[in-house]
Amino acid sequence: MENGEQLTFEFEQRPTIKGFPELRWTGKRPYRATQYYPAQLRETYGSEQNGWINKIFWGDNLQVMSHLLKDYRGQVDLIYIDPPFDSKADYKRKIEVRGVGSAESDSSSFEEKQYGDIWTNDEYLQFMYERLLLMRELLSNRGVIILHCDYHKSHYLRIVMDEVFGSDRFVNEIIWYYETYQGAVKKYFPRKHDNLFVYSKTDTYFYEMQYDNDYKNSINYKRWESYVVDGNKIKGANYPVNDSRFTARLNKWIRENGRQPNPDDVIFEIQSVSINSVWKDIKPVDPKDLNEKLNYPTQKPAALLDRIIRSFSKPGDIVFDCFMGSGTTQAVAMKLGRRFIGADINLGAIQTTTKRLLAIAAELNPTRKPVTYDINQLQPLMVAEGTPYFVSESADEDMELSASGYSDGLDCLKEKEGNISVLGGGVKYTGFEVYNVNNYDFFRNPVEARDLLIEALEIQPFPQSDVWDGELDGRMVKIMPVNRIATKADLKELLANLPYKTYEKRKEENPNQPVERITIVCMGHESDLKGALEQELAEYKVDVQIVDILRDKADLQLKRDSEAEIVREGSKLVIRAFYPMNLMQKLSIQKEYVEDWRQLVDSIMIDWNYDGVVMQPIVTDVPGKNEMVKGIYDIPEGCGTIKVKITDLLSESLEVEVR
Repeated sequence: MENGEQLTFEFEQRPTIKGFPELRWTGKRPYRATQYYPAQLRETYGSEQNGWINKIFWGDNLQVMSHLLKDYRGQVDLIYIDPPFDSKADYKRKIEVRGVGSAESDSSSFEEKQYGDIWTNDEYLQFMYERLLLMRELLSNRGVIILHCDYHKSHYLRIVMDEVFGSDRFVNEIIWYYETYQGAVKKYFPRKHDNLFVYSKTDTYFYEMQYDNDYKNSINYKRWESYVVDGNKIKGANYPVNDSRFTARLNKWIRENGRQPNPDDVIFEIQSVSINSVWKDIKPVDPKDLNEKLNYPTQKPAALLDRIIRSFSKPGDIVFDCFMGSGTTQAVAMKLGRRFIGADINLGAIQTTTKRLLAIAAELNPTRKPVTYDINQLQPLMVAEGTPYFVSESADEDMELSASGYSDGLDCLKEKEGNISVLGGGVKYTGFEVYNVNNYDFFRNPVEARDLLIEALEIQPFPQSDVWDGELDGRMVKIMPVNRIATKADLKELLANLPYKTYEKRKEENPNQPVERITIVCMGHESDLKGALEQELAEYKVDVQIVDILRDKADLQLKRDSEAEIVREGSKLVIRAFYPMNLMQKLSIQKEYVEDWRQLVDSIMIDWNYDGVVMQPIVTDVPGKNEMVKGIYDIPEGCGTIKVKITDLLSESLEVEVR
C-alpha cells in the first residue's frame, strides 16, 4: 500500500463447467475482488501463547474477512458459520435489571431486538454468495467449512456452495435432529432438524472419526452380548465358535500371535459405534440450564461445536466463525486448544463472547500456574504461562518434575499424540484481542440504524414511502443497509421503485434541470456507486450525492452518551454513579429514580496503566446472574493512567480515563 495506494485482493475464478447447474437470481453479480479494510485494536485480554493471540472483530464480516486476507489468506483450517436462516423472524434478547424480578414492575425488563432475519430472496443469496467466496480464500488447503442452515434456504445454499467450492468438494450433509416443544402443528410434519453442509478446500482435508460413548449401541455388542465379559471383551474362554463373522477376528488374532488363544486372552474388544451423518444425541440449549443458557437468540449447544471442531481440526489449528453470536465456536475452540478468530456485526455478540471467553480462560487457568498434565491419562489439565510441569493422577499435590522427568513426559505425550510442536497439543490459547474494523463503532445494533441516522442527520422522515426514507434540504434520501458496505446490487430495489412517469414529465417540462436530487446515505461504499446509479438513469438528468458516514460524518453523535462519576479515594477507585442514558430511556427511568447504578451494569473492566491506545484490563468484574459489580477497587502500587470501561445491560460502553 505504498503512496496511499489501496490494497486489493483478487479471487481465483472457477471455470463454468458445461452440464453443471448454476443458481441465478435477480441482481446476481460476480464478486472477483475486494479491498483491504483497516482494523483498530481496542482491547487485549491475556497474552500471546507460542506467538499467537486469538482475535475478535466487531463489524461487517465482509470487511472483516477483507481485512483478514492480508495475513490469513489460506491459513484458516476450519470455518463454521451459523448465518441468518431467512426465517422471516426478529430475534430478541431479554434484558432484565439486576436484582429486580421482571414481575415487580413494567420498567424492570424488556426485549431488545438483536437482528432481523427478514430478507428478499435475491438480497439474501447475494449476501451469502459474496461471503462464501471470501471464506474460500481464507481456507487452508486442508481446510473445511461447515454451513449451518435449515429448510428455509438449504436448497439454495447447497447449490451456491457447489458453485463456490465445487460439487466435487462436497463432504457431508449432516442432519442435526433435536426434540423441542412443537405446539399444535396440523398442516405439516414438525420441523425438527437443521442441515449442516460440509465442504473442503481440496481433497486432502483433515477428518477424524468420532465415536458413540456407549459401545452397547454397537451391532457387535448386540450380536455377541452373551460372550462379553469385563464390559466389552470377548476372551478365549468363551467365544462364538460357529459365528463366521467372529471367525475372521479369531483368525486375525491367531495370525498376529502365532498360536491359539488361552482362556484369559482377549480376542476382541467391542468398540463404540462411529458417529454417522444423522446426529440425534445432541440436545439444543435447554432454557432451564442456567450454566449454558446465555439469553442470546440462536445460541447453539456447545456439544454440537465440540463434535464439529474435534472432527475437522487438530489442536493448534485456526478456527473461524464470522457469524459469532454468543461465541459458542470460540468458547469450545479455546477449551479444545484451537486458535480462533471470531466476528460479528452486533455489539451484544461481542460483549457476550468477551465475558464468556474470560470465564473460560479463568476456568482453564485459575491461578496462572504452569502447564499441568495428567501423565497417566495423557490429557492436559490446565495451561498457563511459564514452564510446564506434570502431575501424577495419584499425587495429592502438584509435583514439579526434573528436566529428565519433563523430557520423559513429553516423549510419552509424543508417542500418544504424534508429532507435537506445542507442548503435546495441550496448549490452551486463552488470550484474545478485540478489534473494530473500518471504525465500525457507530451502531450498537444495526436494527436501530435507520432511525438513528434520520434523527442525527435531521432528515424529515417519509414513513409511508416505498422508495425514500425521507427528505433533507430538498433532496430525496435513501438510507442503504448499514450492516455492510453499499454495493451496486443495493441499488436494485431503489431503481425498481423510482417514479419514472414523474421523471418523464419533469424531463419534458425542464430538460436542463435534474429530474431528481438524490442523497444516498451509507456506511462504506464501492468507489463507483455514484457512477453506477447515474449510468442506470442515463436517460434522465439526476443529481446524486453520496453521504458516507465513515468518511463524511465521523464526528456524528448517534446516541446519547452515558455518564459516570469515578474518583480516587486514597488507595481505592470508587465508581459513585453511572447513568446509561439509552438503557434508562428504554426502561423509562430518570436519574433520580436509579436506586443502585450497579443494577444497570453488565461488566466493568479496568486497566491500571493505560497506554492511551489499547486497553489491557487487569480487573474484569463480570458478576454472576444474581450478583452485581463491586464498584470499589483497590488501586495497585505503580498505577499510572487508569482506564475504566463500564458496559451496561444493552452492551453499550462508557470508557473513562482517571488520572
